[in-house]
Amino acid sequence: MTVYAYVDGPLGRMLLVGRGGEDGGRTALVSLSLPGQKGGAAVEDGWRHAPEAFQEIAGQLDEYFAGRRERFDIPFTQSGTEFQQRVWSALEAIPYGATVSYGDIARTVGSSGAGVRAVGTAIGRNPLLVVRPCHRVIGADGSLRGYAAGLERKERLLGLERAV
Repeated sequence: MTVYAYVDGPLGRMLLVGRGGEDGGRTALVSLSLPGQKGGAAVEDGWRHAPEAFQEIAGQLDEYFAGRRERFDIPFTQSGTEFQQRVWSALEAIPYGATVSYGDIARTVGSSGAGVRAVGTAIGRNPLLVVRPCHRVIGADGSLRGYAAGLERKERLLGLERAV
């Protein structure tokens, strides 16, 4: 069953979408979307509003935004193409407080050169903003480039991590 909840945070009201959590099990995060996010999730018919299913995830987000958590320890569903999964795995390896370029990610996944654009597209389709840290990817010249929820939010996340 797909469940959802809204959680308020410094970036706005986040929509959390998950699966599972029945019988006291952990809810696997499917999506974390921010207000106005390009390609963000929207509540669908048949989804159940279940804030209680997201207590662990919401707690970890609170710790992150308070500067007390550097990595998330939550289950999430696998989605995307094989290429997107390779790119998203590379995002998960970027340390807290660090940044890498789109070219760095392309080289990591074996797709350098013209593949940088494909990497940017895959990053832009990341359904787990904040949790899967696509905000840590910047331009080769050190400039902030692209973020589905807006560059202001990307800058704010990097500032929280003191990476800018």
